[in-house]
Amino acid sequence: MRWPLWRVAVAERSMEPALHPGDWLVVRRTMAPGRPLRLRPGQVVVARHPGRPDLLIVKRAARRQDGGWWLASDNPAAGAVDSRAFGPVPGNLIEGRVLLRDWPLRRD
Repeated sequence: MRWPLWRVAVAERSMEPALHPGDWLVVRRTMAPGRPLRLRPGQVVVARHPGRPDLLIVKRAARRQDGGWWLASDNPAAGAVDSRAFGPVPGNLIEGRVLLRDWPLRRD
């Protein structure tokens, strides 16, 4: 059995200014592996990179299209890898939806 809530650390600058390296996120994931979550455009998700399934990525679900979700970076200038490089991500590779940033508690 999988726990429905999961903590994930942000490692890259691709989601700045919303998320920064070192931020910790609380993610709601599906209870059944491989079963797609219900998503809406604009939500931040944690997904498996289509070409490297061992790599988790934090991206914004931009739009639903044939083949899955188009995942976008908020900061493409940071050298981010997103759907511009690998195309739409199948729903079964989306591990969860970010509920909140729980660390740091505040930013100055």
